[in-house]
Amino acid sequence: MGILEWATSPWGQRVPIHIAWFLIWVSLIAGLLFLVVHAIYVRYFAKQKQYAATTSPELLSRLPEKISRHSLAARLFHWIMALAMLALLFTAFLPKVGVQFNWVTYHWIAGLVLTGSIIFHIIHASFFLDFWSIWPDKIDLQDSWKRTLRFFGRPAPLPRKSGKYPFDNKLYHGVIVLCGLAVMVTGIFMKFRVRTGILPRNPYLFGDMSWGLMYVMHGLAGVALIALVVVHIYFAVRPEKLPITYSMVFGSMKRDFYLEEHDPERWVVEPPPFPGSQKGGAHAD
Repeated sequence: MGILEWATSPWGQRVPIHIAWFLIWVSLIAGLLFLVVHAIYVRYFAKQKQYAATTSPELLSRLPEKISRHSLAARLFHWIMALAMLALLFTAFLPKVGVQFNWVTYHWIAGLVLTGSIIFHIIHASFFLDFWSIWPDKIDLQDSWKRTLRFFGRPAPLPRKSGKYPFDNKLYHGVIVLCGLAVMVTGIFMKFRVRTGILPRNPYLFGDMSWGLMYVMHGLAGVALIALVVVHIYFAVRPEKLPITYSMVFGSMKRDFYLEEHDPERWVVEPPPFPGSQKGGAHAD
């Protein structure tokens, strides 16, 4: 019951060939178990959130009624990437659980779409958005420590509200970036082993051990994405998170939710162009 499957090369070398497929069920069950535990915790044990007050009344009065959160380009990237990710997971793992179909072509096409969307996102986030807004900063770490102390009943100051992205959102983003890049890079090399009409087929590009490790990395990152996608969908449909999901569809969220969950001094939005106007926007990303 090891996590890898092995084979013997023509030269007698024992090499890994892929992951053990029971890991599909391990990842799925882990994702579903997280949903159950989190739902029970929120329903019966979670305490009401308390935050340190940091926002001046003058600033609050100048905020627009709707706070822009995601630009059209960011939303299109998200949904294209989501469709490509789901297509990759279904085409990769359904045949392993008994649903047989000609999956290879669909899989590598979805992989190209995912690769293209990731490259676009890296460029878009680096040059057109606030690149560092999705990465943990000093305040995130300080507030996380304060929440930990208060959770265990230790005295600690109240944490501040989050910036545009909460700390747990940033951690999730970091994990899915690692898994996404792992499947993307290994997937590009693995295209040399199939006839795609795009890259010349060359199964001798690497040795048996290198190919085996590449397939293992691709598989481990892939099964990890099963749990990550399950958790992502779960949070997207939770009632208290629906305003965030709404903003990923329509681009904005209501001012009341913004003030309830976010610190206007950490996520600075643009006030209306003149007093009393309900139009105007925010620095979306």
